[in-house]
Amino acid sequence: MRKILICIELALPRTFRLPILLTFRAVLRHLPLLLIAGVLGLPVLALLGAWLPGTASTAPLPVLRAMAETVLPGYLWTTLWLALGVGVGTAVVGTGAAVAVTLFDFPGRRSFEWLLLLPLAMPAYVTAYAYTDFLQFSGPLQTWARTAFGLEGRLLPEVRSLGGAVLVFVVSLYPYVYLLARTALAERVPQLMEAARMLGAPLSRRIAEVALPLARPAVAAGVALALMETLADFGVTSYFGIQTFSTAIIKAWLAMDDPRVAAQLSTMLLAFVLVLLWLERRAQRRLRFSIRGAGGAAAVPTALSGWGTVLAWLVCGLPVVLGFAAPVGFMLRPLAADWSVLPWERFLEWAGNSVRLGGITAALALGLALALGFAGRRTPQGPGRFVARLVGVGYAVPGAVIVVGVLLPVAWIQQQFPHLGLAAVVTTTAVGIVWAYLVRFCAVALQSVESGYARLPTSLDESARLLGAGSIRLAREVHWPLLKRAAAAGALLVFVDVMKELPATMVLRPFNSDTLAVVAYQLARDERLGEAALPSLALVLVGLVPVLLLSRALRSR
Repeated sequence: MRKILICIELALPRTFRLPILLTFRAVLRHLPLLLIAGVLGLPVLALLGAWLPGTASTAPLPVLRAMAETVLPGYLWTTLWLALGVGVGTAVVGTGAAVAVTLFDFPGRRSFEWLLLLPLAMPAYVTAYAYTDFLQFSGPLQTWARTAFGLEGRLLPEVRSLGGAVLVFVVSLYPYVYLLARTALAERVPQLMEAARMLGAPLSRRIAEVALPLARPAVAAGVALALMETLADFGVTSYFGIQTFSTAIIKAWLAMDDPRVAAQLSTMLLAFVLVLLWLERRAQRRLRFSIRGAGGAAAVPTALSGWGTVLAWLVCGLPVVLGFAAPVGFMLRPLAADWSVLPWERFLEWAGNSVRLGGITAALALGLALALGFAGRRTPQGPGRFVARLVGVGYAVPGAVIVVGVLLPVAWIQQQFPHLGLAAVVTTTAVGIVWAYLVRFCAVALQSVESGYARLPTSLDESARLLGAGSIRLAREVHWPLLKRAAAAGALLVFVDVMKELPATMVLRPFNSDTLAVVAYQLARDERLGEAALPSLALVLVGLVPVLLLSRALRSR
């Protein structure tokens, strides 16, 4: 590299040597970051490019106009009603559980603190399969009731409905609100509630006028996260037959065979998600302000007895039962009834494919996160900060949107260079699906690495530089030993997220490479819910690992 710079310097006029060389060196120094930004940002840019004229021979605006006059309002209203129900439900359930375990003392409170996190291990589509298998017309509950009481017809409302989807999402996603609200309430609220009690305020007024207003930013941030997961979902809405934007995108791509319309619908959904992401970031900033300066001895929680204890058990116990215990029990029923119907011979193949894709993605995401974290450490105001923000947006992008964003530039390059064979490489190998995974989940590893770097004092870097250590030696011998635990946590989270990802895996997976998530969806769609129990339970067991680690970290803190 030094010889190349010397040759360039000799070839340039003397007047322009210094500025051109400085610019060239800056570009070379930040070239890896620019490449990372290009790889991870290309899918989103490809979606925006679908609105440019002349990018395809067909005109998509008439198609969108026809959809706006027919089916698009239905997609929009269904998505809005679903988001409204999930937002209200997660806010009520998560805030109620956080208030119960933080401000009150009752038998079993310590156990409920971590039991309330267990629904995080349950993918929402797995919960949907379990409830459908148990509560549908031919399920065991209605069959038993008709036989025992001599009844006929349907005894329960249809599970596969908008109300059923709202219930599934609420019991699966309320931990986002619970975690943030619990943290906000535990930091500052007990002291202020004690001060309000000394001023003569009753318990109901202390909760309504002290605790809940201070927890409002945390609740808003948790609801925004839950809504982003709801908009990104494909498994529940597709299985229940609910027409939302995610299912519309997949239908526009696969059924209508119109990638530009799918891309433009994706940009609409992406706009909704970015608004939610902005609201979540804004609420997080307000949350940090509201708990700043917290300290002092924590006030003693209010002891409950009698009906107060029963109410606290209901508030904390029902979400755990509906979000974890009941779905797991429903899926264990076919395992206990008849083991011979389960696809044991292919289970190891599906699990191997899931583990392979998860391991490859976790390793690559961790490498990218370490590179971006180190670049942000060395130059906090440099391009590394922009790339880190770009990577962070990818986690909020739904999987169906990323699929369209990945395939659009591949299709364009294939049209321009047909002999290159890029489409075959992306769609028939693991390249495309790993690319989509990195766009979606690299932010998880980056957040863990950045949190690890935040705990490292900058004096370590200064001391290493004074001792003559270069950048590579600094990262290898100083940073890496202190970042191992944070890096391992980030890789584990990426691995678990990849195992549970459904829409991107379903569209981009290589041939004969079905994963546990895809197989569970296909078996459930074919009404083979008993056989879907085995891969679904495997996904739950994998998801339990980070949940148990999180609960252990909260208890130790």
